[in-house]
Amino acid sequence: MCIGHKWGILSEFKNFAYYDDMDVKWELLPKAEWEAFHTAQQGALQQAWGYGEALTALGVGVQRAMVWEEGRLLAIAQFMCKRVLGYISLASCTRGPVFLPDVTPAQRAQIYKRLRQSLPLPRLKVALFSPDRTADQVDPAETKGMSRVMTGYATVLLDLTLPLATLKAQLDGKWRNRLNKALLNDKLRVHVQASRKRCEWLLAQEQAQREAKKFHGLPTDFVQAYIAAAADPRQAFVVAYAELGKNTVAGMLFLIHGRVASYHMGWADEEGRQLNAHNALLWQAMVDLQGQGVAVLDLGGVNTHDLPGISRFKLGTGGRAVTLAGTYF
Repeated sequence: MCIGHKWGILSEFKNFAYYDDMDVKWELLPKAEWEAFHTAQQGALQQAWGYGEALTALGVGVQRAMVWEEGRLLAIAQFMCKRVLGYISLASCTRGPVFLPDVTPAQRAQIYKRLRQSLPLPRLKVALFSPDRTADQVDPAETKGMSRVMTGYATVLLDLTLPLATLKAQLDGKWRNRLNKALLNDKLRVHVQASRKRCEWLLAQEQAQREAKKFHGLPTDFVQAYIAAAADPRQAFVVAYAELGKNTVAGMLFLIHGRVASYHMGWADEEGRQLNAHNALLWQAMVDLQGQGVAVLDLGGVNTHDLPGISRFKLGTGGRAVTLAGTYF
């Protein structure tokens, strides 16, 4: 046996041993440990335990995995699953997996491989991963051997650990002027509450809005299922709404997952839009969420081509615009 061939075998054995040290668990996962890890790493909504519970309640297939090494939890991954063409099992890990910060690119590559191979779905199975990081943050070693099949999702992230004065100062000038005008309007009353009644009202407005404008999203029943899955529903969401006299003219819904909140939907009638109610609602929601200990507000998708008005509104907050790396196969 030549020395080069011998060392090649040893190298393969070493890689196999390292690979085998990782233990991927798919069943009987501890909810409390998942949520603690997700909260500590400020994971995205799509990787929250409650998100998976809500989808399961709506009949969507969900698979969850925890990756351990020598008793240390390295990563969690939640997949949304469906059958395609009748025989392909498609599993999508959106904005995941959630990793410990010190997990190396080589370890991440091994974790992707282990998750893909051990995914408990019938063959043929396809696993898609959409890291919750920008292209610059994804080391090429992590995705070696994988192909990017979709461009990245864009959003705006607001750091709610900053003082309110700083948050207000970083607002775009026109955005801030609209906010001040709305706040100075004595007739416009703004509230932020974890009210199920207000949530149901806003979901009804959203459904009517979708039908009128012919656009789609997660079923509105998802929100109620997400709230119901929480140990304390009052800590799972807040609704910001604006009243003018006896009329409610605008509303916004935010879903809370650990120390992160995600903007989920908004609505305003013509009067609400003219009064810049959404500026006041978002600002008061920021104040309320900060008071609850939320560290990051994820404002959701930004698409300046298809949704220029909404995108400008989100970008006007002065938050950090982020385009994620994309989806890998």
